[in-house]
Parts: sequence; structure tokens; C-alpha cells
Amino acid sequence: MTDDENRVAGLLLAAGGGRRLGGRPKALLPHRGRLLVEHAAEVLRAGGCASVHVVLGARAEEVRARAELPDCALVDNPDWEHGMGTSLRAGLDALAGTGARAALVLLVDQPGIGPGAVARVRLAYRSPRSLVSAAYDGVRGHPVLFGAGHWAGIAATATGDRGARAYLGKHADAVELVECGDVAEAYDIDTEADLAHLE
Repeated sequence: MTDDENRVAGLLLAAGGGRRLGGRPKALLPHRGRLLVEHAAEVLRAGGCASVHVVLGARAEEVRARAELPDCALVDNPDWEHGMGTSLRAGLDALAGTGARAALVLLVDQPGIGPGAVARVRLAYRSPRSLVSAAYDGVRGHPVLFGAGHWAGIAATATGDRGARAYLGKHADAVELVECGDVAEAYDIDTEADLAHLE
């Protein structure tokens, strides 16, 4: 692993309150014998991220108390109710000054995405100008990698639940798509019916 690849930080967005799940924060959902936030943080580690920052919001104190997140930097987003964009901004702010050259962003509610997809996206990093996205049958999805040269632009446009969508759309020609459909499933845990995906 090159020095630059060592500086790809994992950024886990885990602040959502699970409004469509009756107000159950997704970070606290059980999956494979542990909390979903623990599972997702381990996916970033196993995919080769040198460090992992976890953005918390809904019931953050309970997540801190219950979740085992060794060697993760925990970031509080007091504005989590205003959408995923606020968590992305909080996470990128936390990474500023850490020496990270890129942020590899994973959502806590996509347990079908494992270390294989994370590693593929991470290995596509070339420079702080890199923009990389996993793709599923050619359609952009998660995880995504943002070189540090893009962080200010992403933070300026990350609003509501759109996250970086507007920025990626505007810079679509610069986004490298990495097909991951053979190693991951990009479903979300959003509704009661989706809970069937959890094990």
C-alpha cells in the first residue's frame, strides 16, 4: 500500500433517526450478532481504510455507550435531523487537518456492501482530485470516494438528504465508476420490510 493509499480515511455516516422505522436509529439495529454501526465500521477497516471516522446523531450517547468502535473517531452531528448532508459536512470537517487525502464514504444502512466493494473503490484512488463511485450495473451507488481537493465544494452543496449527489452530478465526467455488482448489494434498510435483510 502506498503512502497516499494509507491516507484514504473511512467515513461512516450513522446519524439517521430511522423515521420510517418508528424512530429506531439505524446505527443501533442488530445485524450478525452486533450493532449495524459496528458491522459497517468493520467493513471500512477490512476494506483497507487506514482510519475510520463515524458520524453520530440520533441517540448518539446511547450509540457511544453500547457500540464497540475501537480506534474509530466519533463525530457528533447535532444537526442530524436536517438530513444526511449535515452528516457529510460534519465528517469532512472532522477529517480536515488529519492528513487524509481522501474520504471513502459508507452509509450505515447498507449492510449488503462489504469489504470487497470498499477495497475496489479505495484502490481506484489516484490523487486528492479523485472522485470514485461504486457502480451497480453501471449505475452510481455507494461507497464513494472524495479526494480532499473536492471536500470544500461538496460541503458547500451538501444539503438535506442529497449529500454529495448534486456535486457528483455537476462533475459527472470526472467520476470514475468501479463496478461492484458482483461483490455487493446496494439495498438500504429504510422500512420495516427492509429489516428482513438483517441477520
